[in-house]
Amino acid sequence: MNASLMSGLLLGLAAGAAPGPLLALVVTQTLRFGTAEGLKVAAAPLITDLPIVLASIFLLSRLTARESVLGLISVAGGVYVCFLAWESFRTAPVELQPEAADPQSWRRGALVNFLNPHPYLFWMTVGGPLVLRAWRESPSAPVLFIFGFYGTLVGAKLAIALAAGRFRGFLSSSVYRTLVRVLGFLLAVFGLVLFWDGIVLFTQ
Repeated sequence: MNASLMSGLLLGLAAGAAPGPLLALVVTQTLRFGTAEGLKVAAAPLITDLPIVLASIFLLSRLTARESVLGLISVAGGVYVCFLAWESFRTAPVELQPEAADPQSWRRGALVNFLNPHPYLFWMTVGGPLVLRAWRESPSAPVLFIFGFYGTLVGAKLAIALAAGRFRGFLSSSVYRTLVRVLGFLLAVFGLVLFWDGIVLFTQ
């Protein structure tokens, strides 16, 4: 259970701090309309991700009756996490391109996150398999993983919205880029572990 929680915390923190369309929108709304609007966007995954999570777990539960299938999916998940780590190493300052004058933060945040392919890829190749494997250990382990993941995913974006509102140059600073690269290194380690676990499952 502790491993499930720690995995969720690490993956959520890395995903929450990494540059992407949702993070760019968080900062844009914060700088243009105030911190409260950025916080609304940061909370978007809590609104849009539930059907993605449920659908992914349902589909995977039908596909992973055999350990070899779960192993292949875990290998794919390991590759995907290593790709996320590589993206983190290449972190550049977040570029902001403000558009509409009306905040519409809830709607814009939900739309950007729902159309972003990363949540779908993550839950089909990483999150879903980890939840199914955690369930075999304890019914509470998947809950801890999801709680940890969304706690740090949303928490990191909330913290960035607050920092952007108070310190406008934060996302262009070397401190931010260093933090994301450190998280990228941890992601790379996690991805290699996930890849190896998939190989073990596939060969059983």
